Amino acid sequence: MAGADEAGRGCLAGPLVAAAVLFDYESLSLSDRRSLSALNDSKQHSLEMRELLYPRVLRAAARVSVTSRCVRGIDERGLHKTNLAALSDCLRRVGVDGGICLSDGFPVPPTGFEQRHVVGGDATSAAIAAASVIAKVTRDRFMQRMEQQYPGWEFGAHVGYSTPEHRAAIEKLGVSPLHRMSFQSMAYQQLALS
Repeated sequence: MAGADEAGRGCLAGPLVAAAVLFDYESLSLSDRRSLSALNDSKQHSLEMRELLYPRVLRAAARVSVTSRCVRGIDERGLHKTNLAALSDCLRRVGVDGGICLSDGFPVPPTGFEQRHVVGGDATSAAIAAASVIAKVTRDRFMQRMEQQYPGWEFGAHVGYSTPEHRAAIEKLGVSPLHRMSFQSMAYQQLALS
């Protein structure tokens, strides 16, 4: 069973990161199953718990694929198309004949493998939840590194999401090269940046 999810779809800044995780449930040890028992939608976990789960997923997974789509690509192609293509690419890299590829929420373009989309899948499928954790940790780590390159926007704290602090930084400093200009966010409209 392979699952895919993304992180950063609703952000004002930074890349979209998609991940897919393949679990061979029959080959998982009891120890692996126990170590993954806390899996859930990454947004439901604290930063510390996501960091704890990240290596556990990598250790237990048969395959993992991660892809990042840059801000300029998102602006050129559009967020939804970029998201679907990234999820499809990841699933295609981890899928196996006879297995099933699951996506969270909506169908993705064909991967060549049997596919299903699961509404709320990051809370009901271990494979999707694992992909959610991998995508979120990967993206958050990148945004935390970007704080050094783009000081003042506090990317390490809000990792690009539309928090009051982030909007205040945009109002004060304007946008950075990490900000998505095609994203029709209410925050951008309020700041007269749309």
